[in-house]
Amino acid sequence: MHPALEVADIFRRHGPGYRAAHDGHFGRIERRVMSAIELCRTAALGGHVESCENCAHTRVAYNSCRNRHCPKCQGGARDQWLAARQADLLPVPYFHVVFTLPAEIAAMAYQNKALVYTMLFDAVAETLKTIAADPKHIGGELGFIAILHTWGQTLTHHPHVHCLVPGGALSPDRERWIACRPRFFLPIHVLSSLFRRLFLERLKTAHAAGRLRFFGALSTLNDPCAFADALRPLRARRWIVYAKPPFDSPEHVLAYLGRYTHRVAIANSRLISADGNTVTFRWRDYRHGNTLKLMSLDAGEFIRRFLLHSLPDGFHRIRHYGFLANGCRRTRLARIRQMLVAPKSALAAGGDETIQPLHQRPPFDPTLCPCCGGTLRITAMLPRRGKSIMQPCPDTS
Repeated sequence: MHPALEVADIFRRHGPGYRAAHDGHFGRIERRVMSAIELCRTAALGGHVESCENCAHTRVAYNSCRNRHCPKCQGGARDQWLAARQADLLPVPYFHVVFTLPAEIAAMAYQNKALVYTMLFDAVAETLKTIAADPKHIGGELGFIAILHTWGQTLTHHPHVHCLVPGGALSPDRERWIACRPRFFLPIHVLSSLFRRLFLERLKTAHAAGRLRFFGALSTLNDPCAFADALRPLRARRWIVYAKPPFDSPEHVLAYLGRYTHRVAIANSRLISADGNTVTFRWRDYRHGNTLKLMSLDAGEFIRRFLLHSLPDGFHRIRHYGFLANGCRRTRLARIRQMLVAPKSALAAGGDETIQPLHQRPPFDPTLCPCCGGTLRITAMLPRRGKSIMQPCPDTS
């Protein structure tokens, strides 16, 4: 069922006015994101006509924009990604660890997205690898998936990284699997201190090399002394890092991971109304018992907050590290499974049984007729906007 209100509806209704009002301060990436979401699954992108072989049912299907910021396009991309990740699951506990940047750093990150977001990934990865390699903790090589989110529940700029980590590590000689303590991953205060130091070192080095640029209210940070003064109080503050208890099963790992991998700043399902010039949506107040609340914003402010989270071209927001890195994942996982001597029913690959699919209900099959269950065939192609003649589809039967 399609939601009654979509981000695309708000963009179509208020986008022209927003573009006009911010014409001199509107970037190429933000313009492209808005345009893609507005045109997604409309006649402007073209499409095709499908007809059922068994009954008279016919429907028109318009093309998707496939932009990674589009709420309508990420569901399918997420399901495909998670299906591929099933083969990577191990029969061990998994931990969810989150690293968050302070608000002062978030403001700097917004004006230097690609550079500071990369620093965030690098500092998180080095923190986890360093502490896990210490014999006082686990004493081996971790593997983990890191996912960047840049938003909070009210669409403010809140950069943080979610990490999904198997509860153990490969020994330095890669001959043993070292399990972490039951229901305990790594000491949070140690992770927080090292993460803070590593990130601030990278930030200081980048500023000294002239790689950071600040403007507007932050323009004074271009001065080395002012920048050093801004970082000083952050060195004494505890940075937020937390780890949740391990998951009960590999199926729960996938279900949980699906909530984070291809999420965008706000899902269409959270939108309540767009009356006049006001947009109202649901949000959870985590500081007050996860209470569900409503927030109303001016349409222009809603668009501004949504576009805060546009990522730079080519930037990867999902990354793999350690024994889950793309270059060595297959061979390392096969070796770890041998070490664990896991029963075939718990393995995600290499046996007769596999982990159950992420969804209990059958996946949506776009080729099935919703009326009779017959097969839908493409009978005509719809060109992009500007052409009005339907192109017959060649017979491929």
